[in-house]
This record gives sequence, structure tokens and C-alpha cells, in this order.
Amino acid sequence: MNYAAFSDDSITVMYEVIRGALASDDAAKELGVEPRFRVRSTLEWKKHAVDLEAEMVKRGMYFAAIEWHERQERNDGFKFAP
Repeated sequence: MNYAAFSDDSITVMYEVIRGALASDDAAKELGVEPRFRVRSTLEWKKHAVDLEAEMVKRGMYFAAIEWHERQERNDGFKFAP
């Protein structure tokens, strides 16, 4: 995809869509249902994110990188107060 043809706002929206799809998949997994978008299991999602990140870096844009590791619950006996 020719990312250079897109505006900064368009690049940001595409990146945030990936973040949203990932959050949706994680929530589905926590509920015990099949992830709708399969972001973690589809290589093209991560490639798209990496390409968008490269374009944002090239442009000097600030962004919070997507964390690709899966959420893990602490299971060491400790409980944290909210």
C-alpha cells in the first residue's frame, strides 16, 4: 500500500483501527468466544501495523506503539486493591 499518499490523520485512523480490532479480539477471548478479527493469528494485520509505524516514524509523528503480547493474569497469590 502506498502509505505516503495518505494524510497523517488517515494513517492515525488506520493504526487505531488495528488497535481497536486487537482489543475486540482480546475481549472476545476473555469471554470465551472466537475472536472476530483474528488480529494475533493473521500475519497481514501485524505487517500492516509495522508498515504504518514505519510511515509514522518517517513523518516524525508521535504515537503509542501497539503492544502485541497477550494479556496475562497474575497467578502468584497476590491481589491488588483497585
